Amino acid sequence: MLAHILPGDCIEVMNSLPAGSVDLIFADPPYNLQLKGNLHRPDNSLVDAVDDHWDQFASFATYDSFTRDWLAAAKRLLKPNGAIWVIGSYHNIFRLGAILQDQGFWLLNDVVWRKSNPMPNFRGKRLTNAHETLIWASRDEAAKYTFNYEALKALNDGIQMRSDWVIPLCTGHERLKDANGDKAHPTQKPEALLHRVIVATTSPGDVILDPFFGTGTTGAVAKMLGRDFIGIEREEAYRQAAQTRIDRVRRFDASALEITGSKRAEPRVPFGQVVERGMLRPGEELFSLGNRHKAKVRADGTLIGNDVKGSIHQVGAALEGAPSCNGWTYWHFKRDGKMVPIDILRQQIRAEMEASDSPAH
Repeated sequence: MLAHILPGDCIEVMNSLPAGSVDLIFADPPYNLQLKGNLHRPDNSLVDAVDDHWDQFASFATYDSFTRDWLAAAKRLLKPNGAIWVIGSYHNIFRLGAILQDQGFWLLNDVVWRKSNPMPNFRGKRLTNAHETLIWASRDEAAKYTFNYEALKALNDGIQMRSDWVIPLCTGHERLKDANGDKAHPTQKPEALLHRVIVATTSPGDVILDPFFGTGTTGAVAKMLGRDFIGIEREEAYRQAAQTRIDRVRRFDASALEITGSKRAEPRVPFGQVVERGMLRPGEELFSLGNRHKAKVRADGTLIGNDVKGSIHQVGAALEGAPSCNGWTYWHFKRDGKMVPIDILRQQIRAEMEASDSPAH
């Protein structure tokens, strides 16, 4: 099933797949735009709007019933620590959010995708619709979902990633065209959007399901980033366009797939463990960079310096007159005349812990 585009109705196909087999779902369901007639530009040219049959529902009740059914099927497929992203416009996102909560999903964030190049409002009777909303939710409240905080921060030039994402619409060479030169799909999403979602909330080798696969943006980006995917799409033309697209995609090499790990996910190592293992001895001196301050190691894993006693963090903060201090990066010991950060010793212990937890052991 992996790396395949499965034909058919998304609910029927999802119900045929093994329960608990998917790490993440990205869903771009029909928006139910309820368009009334054609939309024209001021020059009277016709706007290529979303008026396909798959986006048309008889009523809100019909749309809600469809939403409940596909979300129930999606939840069954998620692993216990799995999560889901759904994207929509003001026409449907609030209905999606309510039904997600009704079915026990646990909402984690809503993200505003602000389009840097939105389509203008031609009638001049409303605000230009310049964004869509994504909802990120875990399978349930207890799920230990994946969130690569440090990787997102690195992606954002070292600044904590916010919940408003400025990304342009899918245009230019990325926009797929059919044999007539028209858009292959009216709501093709930009690869940049899926790149951010996948880097943020999955790990290499994870399985990502897209039940409304369209022209395969999720599959293309998943393949590039070393994730497995399953696509479901009932329209043959979309399946063909997606398959051609994905066949052209090359997966990044293994080194390029590595992302900045979350510090919170690393095992906690008390400084006392460094002392009791003899990596540093009681009475040994530690130094700040430039030898501005020094402190002695005590047998219980605390430090004493200038009559200040406490943890490596507390003593460093007191000596610097700062509200806080990361003692692991602040303090250094001397070996062969060189200053070595004590964090080296913590990383050594962590490496041993990881080796002892590996399947070979």
